[in-house]
Amino acid sequence: MATVLAPDTHAPQREMFPDHTIQRDSGNPHWTRLQSSSALDHIPGEDGMPILGVTLKMLADPEAFGKAMREKYGPVYRTNAFGRRQVALFGADANELVLFDRDKVFSSEQGWGPVLNLLFPRGLMLMDFDHHRADRRALSIAFKPGPMRHYAEALNEGIGARVLEWSNKDITFYTEIKKLTLDLAATSFLGIPWGPEADKINTAFVDMVQASIGVVRRPLPFTKMGKGVAGRKFLVDYFTPEVKKRREQQGPDMFSQFCRATRDDGSLLTTDEVVDHMNFLMMAAHDTITSSASSLIWLLAKNPEWQDKIRAELLEHAPAGAPMPYDSLPNLELTEMAFKEALRLIPPVPSTPRRALKDFEFGGYRIPAGTPVSISSSFTHKQEEHWPDPLRFDPMRFTPEATRARHKYAWVPFGGGAHMCLGLHFAYMQIKVLLHHVLSQHRIVIEPGYNPAWQAWPIPQPKDGLKVRFEKI
Repeated sequence: MATVLAPDTHAPQREMFPDHTIQRDSGNPHWTRLQSSSALDHIPGEDGMPILGVTLKMLADPEAFGKAMREKYGPVYRTNAFGRRQVALFGADANELVLFDRDKVFSSEQGWGPVLNLLFPRGLMLMDFDHHRADRRALSIAFKPGPMRHYAEALNEGIGARVLEWSNKDITFYTEIKKLTLDLAATSFLGIPWGPEADKINTAFVDMVQASIGVVRRPLPFTKMGKGVAGRKFLVDYFTPEVKKRREQQGPDMFSQFCRATRDDGSLLTTDEVVDHMNFLMMAAHDTITSSASSLIWLLAKNPEWQDKIRAELLEHAPAGAPMPYDSLPNLELTEMAFKEALRLIPPVPSTPRRALKDFEFGGYRIPAGTPVSISSSFTHKQEEHWPDPLRFDPMRFTPEATRARHKYAWVPFGGGAHMCLGLHFAYMQIKVLLHHVLSQHRIVIEPGYNPAWQAWPIPQPKDGLKVRFEKI
């Protein structure tokens, strides 16, 4: 169990991160400083080399590093990585403590800020409490049934056409689905056709995503961060004059929905807020859906009996190659269970950072305000106490009965609590439409013995692009 020991009595202040500090437009955020790094000395762990700490060991193989640290120190340990001391918490109880956050102990803004602030300021993950709640409520208009029905039509059209191009060809699926998700973002998210304009937007967007994980954290020329900051400027310059137009045109795409989003008092989000939310939502949706679609296709290729079961379900609701009706999506239970199992085995966001705003206790340790903390979905998703034979692909783990019997925070690929992924139903819809167009017409085939290595950091992906073949049935 966790206990909050005391409210944060530190004076409001801005923390100078090792790489940069961003001036926020949303008031005066309380960046909670860890008063002294020695305040974590009582927590077992390793500081590693001077300056670098354990960063290189962690990046080389994060899963193996975490396993070794847990075996040596237990489910709560300290590290020095990415220029700061931090504490890792493991297990479903840790997930519940941090994600449900009953006592408002943990800041998502200060957790993700060092990684994302320079490129994606004011995204939903970089907001806390009342501000986050207000913007999330306003943006939820884009995920109501009316807009979602429109997205489903665009997804069916775009995915259906692209899958036909893949028929009876050897492809690297990760590469192809990455291109497709970017093109789908142009139509569903932005309401613009595929073509040169969409290509420029996609290039800028990819540069921003790559910069968010770059080693050099300053926008120097010829670095990923330099290209990313230039990409952000391009998108801000593109989106800003569009906001006024979209408010007048009443379009059904996600960007237009955000442009018309209002707060509880009826006021519109500002132009800058709309632009930043659009940038962030595209980032959050693109790489995660690319990763999770790839893991699902890989697992179905290894387990062809599940292809047959899902195909039978899909064909009950739509003929092969025809659009999957929006109203049929909730009935695709086996398809959804298979997707959930893929998210369990290879979660697209393996760990989640936060920063403690108050002192708290967990696992018998007092952890002071200002401490960067993290939880790990990739660990919890393979704990045998929740998932017997955890490495086996078994979608039946997600029947309603099995789900009710399990710890509510043993499966957290979409986060939880107030920061539960706003677009999770869009993700389910996109995957269901994709599987319908693939499996209703094809078998997913891999070479005998094929077992690609997966890059774990920062978002899982097959190192060779995932070599598959969609054989026409």
